[in-house]
Amino acid sequence: MDSSELLQQLRIDRSEPVSRGTGAGLRIGAAVALLVAALLAVGAWWFLRPKPVVVDVATAVAPAADAATPLAVLQATGYVTARRQATVSAQITGTLVEVLIEEGDRVEAGQVLARLDDTAYRAQLAQAEAAQRAAQAQLAQFRTQLAQSRRDLDRAQELVGRRLVSRQAVERALTDVETLAAQLETQRRQVEVAAAAVAGAKVQLDYCTVRAPFPGVVIAKAAQVGEIVSPLSAGGGYTRTGVGTLVDMDSLEIEVDVNESYINRVAAGQPVEAVLDAYPDWKIPGHVIAIIPAADRSKATVKVRVGFAAKDPRIVPDMGVRVSFLEERGESAADAPPALPPGVLVPSTSIVARDGRSVVFVVDGERVRERAVKAGQTYGELRLVGDLAPGARVVRAPPPGLVDGARVATGKAGAAKR
Repeated sequence: MDSSELLQQLRIDRSEPVSRGTGAGLRIGAAVALLVAALLAVGAWWFLRPKPVVVDVATAVAPAADAATPLAVLQATGYVTARRQATVSAQITGTLVEVLIEEGDRVEAGQVLARLDDTAYRAQLAQAEAAQRAAQAQLAQFRTQLAQSRRDLDRAQELVGRRLVSRQAVERALTDVETLAAQLETQRRQVEVAAAAVAGAKVQLDYCTVRAPFPGVVIAKAAQVGEIVSPLSAGGGYTRTGVGTLVDMDSLEIEVDVNESYINRVAAGQPVEAVLDAYPDWKIPGHVIAIIPAADRSKATVKVRVGFAAKDPRIVPDMGVRVSFLEERGESAADAPPALPPGVLVPSTSIVARDGRSVVFVVDGERVRERAVKAGQTYGELRLVGDLAPGARVVRAPPPGLVDGARVATGKAGAAKR
């Protein structure tokens, strides 16, 4: 059989009709394929769709009337500072032979903190005292000579009346008296100079003892025995300029920088409430001491001094602190219930900046809606805002990538509380 006949046998005969069973099978296979494709498409959409952002929500509440608690009109941050703080040093250059302080020691005014080598200054004092004694001895000598000269003058004046001595002898005796009187006065001045030299030597010797200028607590020990200290800075780094740093804990206060746009809300004597970063649950009462009449042009702030109502050993210099300036009320206003401010309270963390505006994200079903608000005064951890109704659910701390219309899943929820 040749190749043409073989090809003829392999060719499909299109003239024969297709059986019913074969056509029905093809239609069922096509339907199954379409169903599988649809299921795969739905599964792909389900797994590839954007997942909702998990957020915590809080419910906005209307501010409650509380006559006993003043309202915070402004908050600012700052640091605890000391009005009296000094790095104590010697007034002369010398070698330390004794250091009597350690960090944390409490000292009194005039208490000895350190001593320098005083060998040379003691020798100078002894020399000055010897010179003073010599001057006093010479003064006594001149005093004795003057007394003798005055007796000689009296005798000469008596003898000249009887013509037993010449008048020239009387004049010579008078000159001797006047000369010795002048020398005696000069020697008195020399004694005074010697006494001043002794006093100066005593002062220099006293400079070898370093004393506390005021009562306080030692917060730094800057030098050790054997080191050289000097009131002047010396090159090379081998000379210390201080023995230790002393702080008067009774002079502690707070310095905060208030934005100049809000400085009109602050006044001297205004009550405040301070919270240290180290003790966030401890509210410390205080008051505004003064507003420094100068602005920082680089930061657009004004410095405000705040005093503590009571001192506490837990308050130490350079601690970070947050200060809430409270609303002042008169006696008549304290008796009457305060007027409720318009708006609702939301957590301060729920207010974020978007495109230069203050906004909150309100939960609407499974999505959030961006809402521009005007932030008002602060009530502890809450902030007063307008344009929201009580009961609105807001995102407590919106993540940076949260946008208007994003899908969210709520986690912890709770009402805003003061």
